Amino acid sequence: MSATVLALLAAFCFALGSTLQQRGTLETNAPEGDPRFLAEIIRKPVWLWGGGLHLFGCVLQAAALARGSLALVQALCSLSLVFALPLGVRLTGQVIGRRSIIGAFVTLTGIIVFVALGQPQAGTTMPAAADWLAAGLITAAVVFLLSGVGNRRRGPLSAVLFAAAAGVGFAFQAAVTKEFVTILGNGLGAILSSWTTYALLIAAVAGFALQQSAPKTGFLAPTMAACNTTSLTVSLILGVRLFGETLSKGQGRLSPAIIGLTIAIIGVILLASPEPKKLEPVTE
Repeated sequence: MSATVLALLAAFCFALGSTLQQRGTLETNAPEGDPRFLAEIIRKPVWLWGGGLHLFGCVLQAAALARGSLALVQALCSLSLVFALPLGVRLTGQVIGRRSIIGAFVTLTGIIVFVALGQPQAGTTMPAAADWLAAGLITAAVVFLLSGVGNRRRGPLSAVLFAAAAGVGFAFQAAVTKEFVTILGNGLGAILSSWTTYALLIAAVAGFALQQSAPKTGFLAPTMAACNTTSLTVSLILGVRLFGETLSKGQGRLSPAIIGLTIAIIGVILLASPEPKKLEPVTE
């Protein structure tokens, strides 16, 4: 199965998993933040199914990364936001507004342009240790900087900074996963002795913790936009700089890829933005 198909299946699993977990949270009585909330939510079968789909999506994403470029896989996985729209309507009664429809169309258009014209091509599967060290240190520094500043701010800015830090972490996690899958066939000893195993766990836990910190600020829309756009952008940078991936078949024409990526990011921002409230007619 091709990397494109696997990445699209992963995106669908992420979307369906998120929708099912959202439905599970809507069925709980305890308010979020209450100690009883977690105890209640983990007993909801629909929420557990959603978590299982998320894990299966991660497996599909890893399989896609083993076959294709980091930039390609992460771009296609970002379509989970688009897939989540009709699933939300069907499973949670979500109402889709005009902005969401436009955002979905713009995101889809951008990804098509990026994949079809940008033509991301895979490079090496085993970057040099020095390159990994540099990428890890820079990633850690950026995450600490964003989360540190976010912790000292309030409101939407805090949400954006925490979510951006999570996006950087998720992008690095995907990059580590791409190398991790190359050692899976070497036995348990190779897995336990590889640095990628522990780097993957640290990146996953850190990204999840930062992602959970962002919604606590109460600003979900900018959180979603910042996390997804940052993850997509950093994945492209890591793919090119770390794995030596090329765009436009290595002919140096970055414009189609950059244009497609920019269009997709605009679409993601539209998808994550709240629908404008309709003004109620004034009656005397």
